Amino acid sequence: MKTLLPVVFGTAALLSGAAFAESTNTITFKGEITEQTCSVTVNGSDAHPVVLLPTISKSELKDAASSAGLTTFTMGVSGCSVDSATLEIKTLFIGTNVTSSGNLATSGSATNVELQLLTDASGSTVIDLSNPMAVAGISIPAGEQSGEHDYAVRYFSPTGNATAGDVVAAVQYAISYL
Repeated sequence: MKTLLPVVFGTAALLSGAAFAESTNTITFKGEITEQTCSVTVNGSDAHPVVLLPTISKSELKDAASSAGLTTFTMGVSGCSVDSATLEIKTLFIGTNVTSSGNLATSGSATNVELQLLTDASGSTVIDLSNPMAVAGISIPAGEQSGEHDYAVRYFSPTGNATAGDVVAAVQYAISYL
């Protein structure tokens, strides 16, 4: 028995859903050529970063649409050369397991809980992972070589009544200089 799996090369291919509207036996290749590239870190780590959320009581997620444990994480870039104008860098977050509400599904033992990504440390705007779009954040002024932006993550219970247990989820990211 043969199983056919879709193959996508390059994170830029995830930017456009139109590429997948073609025939089912079509492979679309997309990439990006920029003036430069920069080194990327998350909380100062350039490989396999882990963001630890605080331990909370399940009572904080007892109500429907409740959230708790807002935790910031910093995306930074360095080694850039910005000559004449500010370089605006966007980040595309791609969930490996996304819920119908656009949050990260968790693989831990806790139930009735998801993780929400937010565009900044204030937690005011949720990033909808069911419709991946690059979000603004990192800005490097002319003459500088590095910049950073604080995003956030929090526990979210769409239905309430979260149960005790561990919470584990993952997200991939791509940096866009366009």
